[in-house]
Amino acid sequence: MNTSLKVLSLSVATALAMLGCGKKEEAPKPAQQAAAPAPAAPQPVTVKIGHVGPLTGGIAHLGKDNENGARLAVDEANAAGIKLGGAPVVFELLPEDDQADPKIGNTVAQKLVDAKVVGVVGHLNSGTTIPASAIYNQAGIPMISGSSTNPALTEQGFKNVFRVVGRDDQQGPAVANYLIATAKPKVAAVIDDATAYGEGLANEVEKTLKAAGVTVLPREKGTDKTADWKAVLTKIKGKKPDVVFYGGMDATGGPLLKQARELKIGAVFSFGDGACTDKMAELAGAAAEGLICSQAGIPVQAAGKKFLDAYKAKFNIDPILYSPFTYDAAWLLIEAMKKADSADPAKYLPALQSIQYDGASGHIEFDEKGDRKDAEMTIFTMKDGKVTPLAIIKGGKSLTLAEYAAQSAAK
Repeated sequence: MNTSLKVLSLSVATALAMLGCGKKEEAPKPAQQAAAPAPAAPQPVTVKIGHVGPLTGGIAHLGKDNENGARLAVDEANAAGIKLGGAPVVFELLPEDDQADPKIGNTVAQKLVDAKVVGVVGHLNSGTTIPASAIYNQAGIPMISGSSTNPALTEQGFKNVFRVVGRDDQQGPAVANYLIATAKPKVAAVIDDATAYGEGLANEVEKTLKAAGVTVLPREKGTDKTADWKAVLTKIKGKKPDVVFYGGMDATGGPLLKQARELKIGAVFSFGDGACTDKMAELAGAAAEGLICSQAGIPVQAAGKKFLDAYKAKFNIDPILYSPFTYDAAWLLIEAMKKADSADPAKYLPALQSIQYDGASGHIEFDEKGDRKDAEMTIFTMKDGKVTPLAIIKGGKSLTLAEYAAQSAAK
């Protein structure tokens, strides 16, 4: 390359270099902005509800029936996807067995308090419910019994104590007046099992019989475990009572009735709700036929169809006695929580006190004591091995099962 060409090449190279230096550099693209993380979904909150009843012993069948009612309500509530305070809720039923024993009842009541339940359905027997209610009251936990009928339960002045069945001072006069109207007794014998329930109901029956001019023999007593009643029955046999009323449960009432017929006592026998079950036919056999008995609410046959169908589908048996009421009791707790949007007992208790709810056992409102307003009473007879409703008493009026069903359907 000659000198001239070298100079030209250098000039071109220099010019190209200068052009290259003058090229505008593209600004680097900013990194793509990361999407803001989605807010975390509220975590499910577990809300514990206790249930207490006798799950072992002679009346375990009634305790399990009550527990089934509460469990059905809790399972339905979980399927409904309920939220409280914006968080999904999982209701958990904590069942406890009080064996119908007041001491064990107090022990399991404290166990539920320690487990931080926010409400309790139970207990079954008045003798366990009344002392346990003081423990729940001290802890500020609402409790609703679906079967305790002794008036003392709601006469304690506890604002967190409720029941969804009637009281013995309603049930006792109802069954006694039925006996007065139909059997027209001149002499009556009254026996009880010395429990808060049995003795309390027997007292109410005796008061009504005496007020109507019926002679009532001196009270005879057994216990909630008495199996041999022959000494008691032999004692009253010589007095020839026209009617015999027993305040106690079916586990003891069955042997009593069977032994009475074996001793050829021909009086009309009448029991309260604790012995007003189909199991009487199993326990007393043919002697149970014609028994007159009462329940402190509507008969199970009159419960809502939705409940009856769901109970049968879930447990493959029919409800026995008070499970429609424990089902309603559990739903009452849950509905009050929904109204208050909180499972805090202090926050939902006012909603429970003023609640109006249409459940499996009918319309429910509470009075200032925690008793169900306008509770029904039902009189039954044992017919062909089944307790069969004779009359449903509501607001002072006596209705047949068909009349009650028609009245309910019209609402």
